[in-house]
Amino acid sequence: MAVHSEYLICFVFIVLLTKDSIGGHTAAPNSIRYLVSLKSTSGQHFCGGSLVHRYWVLTAAHCDYKVNIFEGTEQYAKPRILVIHPLYNRSTNNADIMLIKLRAPMVLNKYVSLAPLPRQGTGVAEGHVCRVSGWGYNSLEGGQVPVTLRTVTVPIVSTARCNSSDSFNGNITANMICAGYSTGGKDACKGDSGGPLVCDRRIYGVVSWGNGCGDAKFPGVYTAVSRFRRWIDQTIYGSYLYSARTSYQKMSTL
Repeated sequence: MAVHSEYLICFVFIVLLTKDSIGGHTAAPNSIRYLVSLKSTSGQHFCGGSLVHRYWVLTAAHCDYKVNIFEGTEQYAKPRILVIHPLYNRSTNNADIMLIKLRAPMVLNKYVSLAPLPRQGTGVAEGHVCRVSGWGYNSLEGGQVPVTLRTVTVPIVSTARCNSSDSFNGNITANMICAGYSTGGKDACKGDSGGPLVCDRRIYGVVSWGNGCGDAKFPGVYTAVSRFRRWIDQTIYGSYLYSARTSYQKMSTL
């Protein structure tokens, strides 16, 4: 997978008031200081991400497009490396997680901070209410991607229920988390991909996939970050990062 020179990361630390995510509300200014926006070369937002290190952004593997990265407080960054998890399967969405290394570190300040992550193997109980945020579609029919950040709370759904025959019918793996209401109406949607699912102030999920948006039978599906915490740490801090390729991950450099 190639990293293109026109790929930019857009860190939106100043949140303006207006509308996003299905069934949610506008996020308070500066309330999500690690959330970033991945934008196309034409300036169109298409995925979210989280700043987990001054040099690193956590997002979904399926967000590996040609994009630009920049933020509302004018901190611009270009990527040096895309690191996709070696188990990522585009057909099944398993291990849908990616790290982006930036060419220059982001400046941490009152508008910008690092996202806290869970420990390896920790989980979230069924029914626990978490929060997902992003710039995705704000109606079930799609339409225009909002220009302002929105956030919505969703409860964790058990894997057993999510895998039932009238829901995802066995397609949810151990590397995934489901979250949503049995009545539907509140969910992440297109454009929210790669963004964080926050539980107890830690990022337990990365927006991955689903069946429509806000469907009562089909909760949103997230990559379970705690299943990959060790990989994240090894990628960011491991010395093998500087080798051309390893058996643990796929890398592409400019």
